[in-house]
Amino acid sequence: MEQPQAATASEAGAGVGADADAYRIRPLELGDLSKGFCDLLAQLSPSAPLTEDTFRSRFAELAALGGDHLVLVAEDAGTGRIAAAGAVLVERKFIRRCGTVGHVEDVVVDAAARGRGLGEGVVRRLVEHARARGCYKVILNCTPELRGFYAKCGFVEKNVQMGLYF
Repeated sequence: MEQPQAATASEAGAGVGADADAYRIRPLELGDLSKGFCDLLAQLSPSAPLTEDTFRSRFAELAALGGDHLVLVAEDAGTGRIAAAGAVLVERKFIRRCGTVGHVEDVVVDAAARGRGLGEGVVRRLVEHARARGCYKVILNCTPELRGFYAKCGFVEKNVQMGLYF
């Protein structure tokens, strides 16, 4: 995956006070499987554990997309555990003169680390990445109870989400 320069959570606007300095927001790495990345994602949506081979395979697929797919994590400097994560996918369109749109997905903060600004820091870095890739907008879907969080990150409610699950 594209490797933007890592920043501490406070540099990314991810928190306030000294507590935020205990986290570093950076791109996902292969070693993050053993640092609790998939356990963290399970807090967002229950999922069976991944084998190391499956994780490596998906990581390679996403890395091949370059800057069109970025997964960021916030690593706890003290424990080495992954405390937050999120992704942005860049969709290439025909409208808007072949414009691009950023889709923010899979934003999650460990239950024990919430309230420290990590989610906001990850989202802001994902939005910055989409802007740098030339996206004309960044969109996401969220539950009603997360409206306030995303509004704090600069998002406004627009349109209606629909889904068809298999």
